[in-house]
Amino acid sequence: MKNSLRLCLFLCTSFFCFSSATAQKKKDAPFEPAELVNPLMGTDSKPELSTGNTYPAVAVPWGMNLWTPQTGTMGHGWAYTYDADKIRGFKQTHQPSPWMNDYGQFVIMPVTRKMRFDQDGRASWFSHKSEVAKPYHYSVYLADHDVTAEFTPTERAAQFRFTYPKADSSFIVIDALDRGSYIKVIPKEKKIIGYTTRAARSNPKDFKNYFVIYVDKPIALARTFRGKSLTGNDTLELTSNHSGAVIGFKTNDGEQVNLKVASSFISFEQAELNLKRELAQDNFEATKEKARQLWNTTLGKIKVEGGTDEQQRTFYSCLYRTLFFPHKMYEVNAQNKAVHYSPYTGKVHDGYRFAGTGFWDTFRALYPFLNFLYPSINVEMQAGLVNDYLEGGWLPEWSSPGYADIMVGNNSASVVADAYIKGLRGYDIEKLYEALLHGANNEGPISAIGRKGAEYYKELGYVPYDVKINENAARTLEYSYDDFTIYQLAKALNKPQAEIDLYAKRGQNYRHLFDPSTGLMRGKNQDGTFQSPFNPFKWGDAFTEGNSWHYSWSVFHDVQGLIDLMGGKENFVKKLDSVFTLPPVFDDSYYGSVIHEIREMQIANMGQYAHGNQPIQHMIYLYNHAGAPWKAQYWVRETLNRMYKPTPDGYIGDEDNGQTSAWYVFSALGFYPVTPGTTQYVLGAPLFPKMTVTLENGKKLTIEAPKNSDENRYVQSLKFNGKTYDRNWLDHFDLMKGGKLKFEMGPKPNMQRGTKESAFPYSFSRQQ
Repeated sequence: MKNSLRLCLFLCTSFFCFSSATAQKKKDAPFEPAELVNPLMGTDSKPELSTGNTYPAVAVPWGMNLWTPQTGTMGHGWAYTYDADKIRGFKQTHQPSPWMNDYGQFVIMPVTRKMRFDQDGRASWFSHKSEVAKPYHYSVYLADHDVTAEFTPTERAAQFRFTYPKADSSFIVIDALDRGSYIKVIPKEKKIIGYTTRAARSNPKDFKNYFVIYVDKPIALARTFRGKSLTGNDTLELTSNHSGAVIGFKTNDGEQVNLKVASSFISFEQAELNLKRELAQDNFEATKEKARQLWNTTLGKIKVEGGTDEQQRTFYSCLYRTLFFPHKMYEVNAQNKAVHYSPYTGKVHDGYRFAGTGFWDTFRALYPFLNFLYPSINVEMQAGLVNDYLEGGWLPEWSSPGYADIMVGNNSASVVADAYIKGLRGYDIEKLYEALLHGANNEGPISAIGRKGAEYYKELGYVPYDVKINENAARTLEYSYDDFTIYQLAKALNKPQAEIDLYAKRGQNYRHLFDPSTGLMRGKNQDGTFQSPFNPFKWGDAFTEGNSWHYSWSVFHDVQGLIDLMGGKENFVKKLDSVFTLPPVFDDSYYGSVIHEIREMQIANMGQYAHGNQPIQHMIYLYNHAGAPWKAQYWVRETLNRMYKPTPDGYIGDEDNGQTSAWYVFSALGFYPVTPGTTQYVLGAPLFPKMTVTLENGKKLTIEAPKNSDENRYVQSLKFNGKTYDRNWLDHFDLMKGGKLKFEMGPKPNMQRGTKESAFPYSFSRQQ
């Protein structure tokens, strides 16, 4: 009996010590948010149904280059899809979206046993079970070649490491792809150089992406290929439509062959400089560690505590997606000056430049998020927009890398105004204001820059339905909001009162499209009559990738004005409720088939709420403007829970350059920028018990909700720095001072808090 008691005591003591040690170890473990990121989130996508339309992007934040395994055929927008079973190569990419495709891409691929260089011949089976995807490192076992391939990035360079089997015939393929490319192998220097001119969407002038590659093993064999055909044995330099090279050598079992790779949009010399500056004497592990630390530092600006493991992984996977686009297009020359290739002139110019984003998506939350947490990078981006205007004559609405003719609106106005109004400085805002006026009053050489239908809009206050300008109602609503942001910037810059008044008046143009008979926005003909017949469930036509139920809420700047048009707060709230209670019916006749955005709304089981696309993403927060903030709290949590998972099918719809991810990050913090161009964030409710935000000015903002849970999703009360806070919004500059937001959460709505008009967020009509 005594022995049994001793044994029991020993086991209990041992367990207690083990548990305490484990808990202490966990407590003392360094905060490494990069390890929570799943770069495969959203990759289980296809053209018919998007669960993100992402690829595993291995890069550093806002790096000039990203790298990804390529499972799709070369040049296909769906570079990597989770359901694929073969990898064709590892691609340097700048692709913002599969719908936009890529520019400046080339491919590297290890091969063994037989010289197979075309994309199908060199492809290898792989399994996700032998795949490691991190923001800073990718590794996979290529079964057909018995090679483990790895890569790790810097801003403009990367290192590759291939672990080979024992083989007399081991190879590395470098494919510069088609549409015009060049390759040269220099065996004595263990070096390959080349360039690709392949670019989708924008037809950049004299475009080349130059690359240099050094291998740390003597090159025993070197060949070039044109398309699917090898050239002669002595042809080590080749310019053709589709150029590539193969280098070969013998390898021992487990031998590692390392590559250092860098590129430049300027020249081979600049590519060499980028390589020397960013890789220096670092080996693979050193570069990997630097990238890992950079990701932990950048992601670590927000520290999440509590919640489920799934929620934490979702949060950091979304935060990771906000940190790529627009990516840097500028480089640093030998004099340590920022310089860039211009897609408009084909020449090299001084200063910053960025590319790879569409403002129709990202004005809503991505750019406001940069202004909140990473303002210094947006200072560079704003300076880059100045150069876009100086070199191209217009601000881009979609840069890929030059002007791409896609989407509607003139939302560069929002991007520029929001940055300045939230305190960003250090660039030529007067030149940007000039660019905004130019874009707001003129049609561009393509429909997606300037304003399509500008003359109609200036004369009538709307773009008519019957003048053969597609998506006219969407254009009108976005132009009206864009004019409001110009009005805001004009005030901030002390412009003439007549100019301020003009854009204030134009900011009310949304009113022209409100149809009292339906309580919704509707296309209007040139003679002032509404388009007929009208189906509010019809996608496209007068609207962009949505229907009237989605676009009727696109009055970001004057929700009170919209409330008044809809018959007051009670009717407005009922109308908001209807979005979720209506069935997910649709009319796809404008497109002639069910586009993926329609399908994603249909299957989400949230009625007409189409979170998978951007136009309606702010809608939930509008309950705050009508005195029903608890309804926003409910539906925000529903969307966070149901529309996002840290899995390959983790999004609903396209992720879109960080926008849909920025919605998640903001919403998890407990607030959202409904009206970029003002300093307000509209309240929802935080997702986690505690979040600590380290602002760029060194201040810390702590967001606490200790009783937070899925059941306790309703805000009972809020204190800001110890004082009761009754408003439904927070001010940007108050948050920039740091401090503590403490939410008291509960299982039932507090139907008194936030119901008075004094608590409501900004609306133009209420501020006059």
